[in-house]
Parts: sequence; C-alpha cells; structure tokens
Amino acid sequence: MPQLNRIFNLRPKASFVVKATEKFREAGANAQYMQPSRDGKRPGIFYEVVRDPLTYNYFAMESLYIHEAIPGHHYQVAIQQEADIPEFRKSYWTSAFGEGWALYAESLGTELGMYTDPYQYMGRLNNEIERAVRLVVDAGMHHKGWTREKAIAYVLENQPVSETEAIQRIERYMVTPGQAVSYKVGELKILALREKAKQQLGDQYDIREFHDHVLKNGSLPLSILERQIDKWIATAKM
Repeated sequence: MPQLNRIFNLRPKASFVVKATEKFREAGANAQYMQPSRDGKRPGIFYEVVRDPLTYNYFAMESLYIHEAIPGHHYQVAIQQEADIPEFRKSYWTSAFGEGWALYAESLGTELGMYTDPYQYMGRLNNEIERAVRLVVDAGMHHKGWTREKAIAYVLENQPVSETEAIQRIERYMVTPGQAVSYKVGELKILALREKAKQQLGDQYDIREFHDHVLKNGSLPLSILERQIDKWIATAKM
C-alpha cells in the first residue's frame, strides 16, 4: 500500500475485503475476485480456496493477491464501474484486457515492495510457469486434439502441482477455450504499449499516467486500447 502512490494516480473508491471460498462451492472453485455492488454497499471480494488451513501452502499468496485484488482485478473492475463511461461499458468484459491487466499487475510486485521473501518470489515464478503451461495445454486440447489425460500429464510433467490441482485446471480449460491464453496475450500487449510510451515520451513519460490511460476507460478490446495509448502519446508529445 505505501508504494501505490508511486505508480498510480487513479484509485477506486470502492472498499475491499478478503474471504475464504464457501465450503459448498470450494471443490470446484479457484481463487477469484467478485466486483463491488454499484451502490457501494457491498465491497469487492477476493475469494481464496482454503480447504485445510493446516496444510494450505501460501507461498504464492503475494502474487495471487496482486492479481486478484490490488492493483489487479479490484483496481481494474472497480475503476471501470466508477468511470464516466456509457452504462453498458461498465459491465463489459474482455478476458485479454481483464486477465492481461491482472497478470501485468503481478509484474509490478517488486516496485510495490513485494517479493522480498524468497518463497513468495518462488510463488511468483511458479505462477509464470503455470501461465506458460496454459498456453501449451489450451492450444493442445482445442487445436491439436489432445485428450484430457494427455493435458493433465503435461501439467504434472512441467509444473509442481498435485494431481488434484492438475485435473481441476485442465477441466477448467476444457470448457473455456482460449481463456487461458488470453492472460499472456493481454499482458504482453500492455507491456509493449508501456515500452512504446517510454521510448517515445522519454523524460515526459510517467508510469502513473500510463496506468491512468490503461484503466480509465474500462475493459477494452486490445486494438482500441492501443489506439487510446497512441492518442495519449501523441498529445503528451505536443
């Protein structure tokens, strides 16, 4: 929290809480973010699955918190709901933008003073392995015709997770083709736009303004996001 002002001007007004996923739905659940109510009476909620607190491994909690909560999904979704944009756009979602932003937010952890514990940094790197594995199994199943069992085996061969976790992840990817790939597609586009802004603006570049222009219009198709960033760069250079 003390470092957020260094890289963000725009902050959501909505409050935020952390909760354990309810027992009745935890068997098939993943960590997730639920947006706040429009009237502000219900806060944004970061749900995490904690089946057994005594054996829960929290080594990736810092990157997970950044992704699901602050400055990841909570910033992106709450700012969108509060933005001065047409009503239909306040509920619009495109995975490449939303998940791309949350994954990009994970990369800001060091600047936010996180990942100083080597175990938490290992969790960050393990999450990067997961995103790379997703690219392979998503394309494998939905383009190359991989079986469920082959995809599960690939996860177990390339990522340090239990068989239960591997099965849960593959069954998620089976029913949402392309969603797993969208994380990296969006993150890489945001990183590329940030680098373009840095190169073209030089000393005029301010990461806080870059983040403002990524977030202030809510979720956008990446081609439109790029046009918005290009307009900002052109205006800032005048």
